[in-house]
Amino acid sequence: MSTLDLRIGNKYRLGRKIGSGSFGDIYLGTNIISGEEVAIKLESVRAKHPQLEYEARVYKILAGGVGIPFVRWYGTECDYNAMVIDLLGPSLEDLFNFCNRKFSLKTVLLLADQLLARIEFIHAKSFIHRDIKPDNFLMGIGKRGNQVNVIDFGLAKKFRDPRTHMHIPYRENKNLTGTARYASVNTHLGVEQSRRDDLESLGYVLMYFCRGSLPWQGLKAATKKQKYDRIMEKKMTTPAEILCRGFPAEFSLYLNYTRSLRFDDKPDYTYLRKLFRDLFVRDGFQYDYVFDWTMFKYNQNHNTINSRNGEAEQIEENPEDKDTRAARSGTAVAVSQNTQQVGTVPSSARPVAAGGTTPSRRKVTDWQAARDALDPMAADIARRAAGADRILRSSAKTPTPNPYASAPQPMQYRKEDAPQNGASSNIPQQWY
Repeated sequence: MSTLDLRIGNKYRLGRKIGSGSFGDIYLGTNIISGEEVAIKLESVRAKHPQLEYEARVYKILAGGVGIPFVRWYGTECDYNAMVIDLLGPSLEDLFNFCNRKFSLKTVLLLADQLLARIEFIHAKSFIHRDIKPDNFLMGIGKRGNQVNVIDFGLAKKFRDPRTHMHIPYRENKNLTGTARYASVNTHLGVEQSRRDDLESLGYVLMYFCRGSLPWQGLKAATKKQKYDRIMEKKMTTPAEILCRGFPAEFSLYLNYTRSLRFDDKPDYTYLRKLFRDLFVRDGFQYDYVFDWTMFKYNQNHNTINSRNGEAEQIEENPEDKDTRAARSGTAVAVSQNTQQVGTVPSSARPVAAGGTTPSRRKVTDWQAARDALDPMAADIARRAAGADRILRSSAKTPTPNPYASAPQPMQYRKEDAPQNGASSNIPQQWY
């Protein structure tokens, strides 16, 4: 039986493959009752080192946290272990490529705050992730499209007893676990990982987003071990100040802080978040959820619509050329000889009134309506972008309150050992 013939839990139909994670492939799935789309991760029951059941258990322990996907079902179907989980959007690596492999400082800081919150929550639940990288952070979809989610807990490990908080012992001679590009120096040296290593890896991720690449990328070697050794050597001989040269000092402060932590130290997450929040305020950014890819997508749509609107106007001026122009541009312009004009909403696409009659035809003469027809998400993107423009235009007259600006000073921050249910929310009004 092929994977596409599988029915998972008698409830989910398997679709196309959409990705791969540690120890498994991920497929698009559909709830055959509700039609809701989900993600389904499959692992062969004959896998040499099965991990999916363990990963499902970790997700269950972390359930309820902000940015933690919910596991709908786990079990075995035919020759596969299967986990059904929330469907999410593109990864930060996907979006990085979409934005020509460079993020603005604003986008990096917007992400940094959410990423720190996710890692803090995982640590509060007594786990370390051990594979912090852009591919393992996915944006949400729909109403949660601005929320960063963390995935792939196949390498996660408990660093302490959840009840006694007794930390695991310090060990050496460990194999490298995770992704070499973002691994901490101590991980390269074979030291048992702890909370500090997740945070150091995050520092490399942030600089990767700022710089476009890291100095130890692209190194050649005959064997994997030799390559890892070269990466380690380059990492160890690159001071944080050199790695972060040309960028705000907060990034080198962050890296130096994480590298200075002892094995069982509890990181000061509040201090690290405040580093980046203060930088955010100082540079005058607005917490409006307008990321680089939001503007990139908006500008692409805007240019495309303007181009197509220009063609439509030319077609209306020269109706005898409309079919030739449509064929040359690759734009499908459906025209019925007697009943439909160019730019008219097709009858099949027009809404039907409650009484069963079709509203009268109207020409699509404004670019906003055409834009929405091309891309259902464009209206929301444009709304957020326009809101950001209005804020910028009005800021010269009346200062707009910034959610960061109301954040309490360090001595007023609430200290707590274990935030409950993702207390480190990315919602600005809940800064603490």
